[in-house]
Amino acid sequence: IGKSVRGKDVYIIQSGCGKINDNLMVPLIMTNTCKTASASQLTAVIPCFPYVTISAKLVANMLSVAGADHIITMDLHASQTQGFFDNPVDYLYAEPGVLKWIRENISEQKNCTIVSSDAGGAKRVTSIADRLNVDFKANEVDRMVLVGDVKDLVAILVDGMVDTCGTICHAADKLLSAGVTKVYAILTHRIFSGPAISHINNACFKAVVVTNNIPQEDKMKHRSKIQVINISMSLAEAIRKIHNEESVSYLFSHVPL
Repeated sequence: IGKSVRGKDVYIIQSGCGKINDNLMVPLIMTNTCKTASASQLTAVIPCFPYVTISAKLVANMLSVAGADHIITMDLHASQTQGFFDNPVDYLYAEPGVLKWIRENISEQKNCTIVSSDAGGAKRVTSIADRLNVDFKANEVDRMVLVGDVKDLVAILVDGMVDTCGTICHAADKLLSAGVTKVYAILTHRIFSGPAISHINNACFKAVVVTNNIPQEDKMKHRSKIQVINISMSLAEAIRKIHNEESVSYLFSHVPL
């Protein structure tokens, strides 16, 4: 640490991606270093929280033992993970940015339907559909059963964490065969491992939209279908509000200007 942090309000930012274990150890060590250097308050800002279920509880405990007093994260893979933390957690949503992107980039939004790729994403999809005042459909991908008529509509396929993209590509094919005119995919946490890019390039998507809580620069090179929603302003505003002891609830439904 290049300067004194004694008595300071310190925010350590690192997303749980890439070489995940390395990228987890670095903020743990930095947090502990600042704690022993008498920082007043330590907040770990983790846009994509690494690991899920029981392993996520272990990561939460490690952050607490290292000295983190507070956590800021976004769109946990499972909302129950929020209960794993003993320290205060500000849990932000990518949804305001998603809605803003849809309104600015899809001219046919009044003739669209929001589609969940699986039953687990139904709550997320319902919220987005309600705020756009459009219908939503359930797509049970494991059985390739589409619930509801989508003929002549623009489909917006929404999912959380995706890895090889096989599931969403199958869902897109199912939607196209059901008569939709265009298919967009909006993904919060993209992993894009193995054949993911090949799957996307060969699929019928008009665009695949991802948030940048995982760095996207490497995946965007020569990938014209991939577009990015920038969530940095939401994190920055959350840090400002927390530092000034203000409520962050505005960020649950708005993108800061």
